Amino acid sequence: MLSKIAPIPTEIQVNVAVEGKSPRQVGEQFHRLLDSGYRLRADGQAKPDPAQLLRIGYTPKYEIELFGTRFFLCNQRDAEGLKVIPAYVLPATRSKRGKPTIHARAFYKDSSLVWRSATHYINTPEMGWIGKGAVRLQVKRGARDWYSAEETTDLPFEMQAALDDAGHRGRRRQNDNRILSLVLRNAPSGRIWPYRDFEAPRERAMKSRVNRINNNRSIAWFADDDDPKSLQIEPGFEPDFGAVLDVSTSRSSMYGGEIRKYRIASSNRRIQYLFVAGPHQVWLVNPQAFTVELSSYGLRTVDVVADEDLCIPGYEFFDNAGTGELDDQIPPGFAGPVCPVDPDRADASPWNERLPVVRLFRRLILAGDDPSR
Repeated sequence: MLSKIAPIPTEIQVNVAVEGKSPRQVGEQFHRLLDSGYRLRADGQAKPDPAQLLRIGYTPKYEIELFGTRFFLCNQRDAEGLKVIPAYVLPATRSKRGKPTIHARAFYKDSSLVWRSATHYINTPEMGWIGKGAVRLQVKRGARDWYSAEETTDLPFEMQAALDDAGHRGRRRQNDNRILSLVLRNAPSGRIWPYRDFEAPRERAMKSRVNRINNNRSIAWFADDDDPKSLQIEPGFEPDFGAVLDVSTSRSSMYGGEIRKYRIASSNRRIQYLFVAGPHQVWLVNPQAFTVELSSYGLRTVDVVADEDLCIPGYEFFDNAGTGELDDQIPPGFAGPVCPVDPDRADASPWNERLPVVRLFRRLILAGDDPSR
């Protein structure tokens, strides 16, 4: 049974857009900030001389502003098999001591088609890996283990459409193998834990009672880990399909065409969902709060905890070859056909299409938007 529907607060932010400035204007404005004393910081190999980023071609060309935080974006690159946008983040909340600091970051798009802000970078002979945020202890299917809560690196839903737009502008540089090492803290092999500059703002925010989403407990879980139909959602936190906040469109070669992203509020208006619909697949991105504080990574400091199997991308890692070299990310028995552009991934639709929220989304939203879907 659905909980009582709350009205949509007038202060909820619609999707923001790329600022209407030319690439030249954005670059000149960025240089003026630095000339006026704003400090530029990089945590990777560019740390001793962050200004070298501008000298070697990482000059921003686009700007986005959200909740007072300014994002300066370069043209998209291909790096380590990922779509990467070198970015500079100027937080809204600034120290009273000296001039503000602008932080060099790396935004990348994962297989869920959501832009993320990487936390660190492991590039050793033993391991090549981008840091994916907070680490949590999980007990699932009889196993107890630490895992990366990747959703803690998802950039705000309100700016995802603008990032998609910026990513398609300009000329993409192929095979940029230096950007990640230059701007991200280079971590030792095996370190999945992020560093204090990522964790500290989140710890402060989630200690505040007003910020605790469901008292920091999961809002969604499965009564049976192996049955997608057993999904349970805490009353009040279920999506209200009558409260579609925004819809954006983009394209994906992996998913075979047009992609629509729907931001939808929960019944109690505490959180928001992002449903992603491709030509053949539907999946959810981990829900987010409506809070407005962003860290120097450009990320919300408040988490919404949900079972990770609620939010499996349309294509996800699966050991299709049976080599044992990959950790399966699709529940046992629910992997579909191999992804046409990545043999290490499989279609997660056999699981996702059995989720009650996906069935409702198809019936109440997609059927009305496009009868051919």
